[in-house]
Amino acid sequence: MERKEGDAALESRLRDAVRLSASGRARFFGFLDEREADAAKRLAARESLPNVRLWGGYAGAERVLFGAFPDFLEPEDGAFPIAAVTAAYRARDRLSHRDFLGALLNAGIERRAVGDILVGEGRCVFFCRGEIAGFLLSQVEKIGGVGVRLTRGYDGPLPQAHRFADWHAAVASARVDCVVAAAVSTSRTKAAELVRSGLVQINHETVVSPDSAVREGDGISVRGKGRYVLDRVGPLTKKGRLSVRGRKYL
Repeated sequence: MERKEGDAALESRLRDAVRLSASGRARFFGFLDEREADAAKRLAARESLPNVRLWGGYAGAERVLFGAFPDFLEPEDGAFPIAAVTAAYRARDRLSHRDFLGALLNAGIERRAVGDILVGEGRCVFFCRGEIAGFLLSQVEKIGGVGVRLTRGYDGPLPQAHRFADWHAAVASARVDCVVAAAVSTSRTKAAELVRSGLVQINHETVVSPDSAVREGDGISVRGKGRYVLDRVGPLTKKGRLSVRGRKYL
């Protein structure tokens, strides 16, 4: 897998957080996106970093803070400087993730200070750095031209982060070019070219070798074509092909 130039800088920031936490105070960095979070997990495992944790405000969050804690402090959820904010609006007003993110950025908030944005019908719950929550509550009154009412926290279940469609296929093998060809309905030759051109990612890391293997649980992204999660790889069909099942992001 191809290493991105920003990975070295990210790892340096994470190591700094770990080093500074030894002074007796927890240190946080983020919000990290999914690729950065995966890089943080690999770094923590590779170097056995002590007392670190990723948390985004709820179980399964995609954008998360990296927390480095001193030895005497338990890395609990409540220790992370994350606030949840609920935006209520009329159900007939169709607002999108882009509407909310654009409004927050236009308010002068940096992208790294905003976590997941979960948009539902008449309600959106988003997560942000705790130190900016008060500012947003006092300043943001409209999203995408629609009046909203912001309150701290949330009640009831969170809106669903994504919608999916079931997807399945039978492929020659667990090579990424085979799976991509089936996923985007193209030939294996063209799928291999997509891979070689750097347009395919497995778990947020660019792959350039068509024979790279895919496994259960992998997330596959094909630029301009879509994103997929592989829930099952195998068994073989009666014709000797490999069955794969998963979900396509809608």
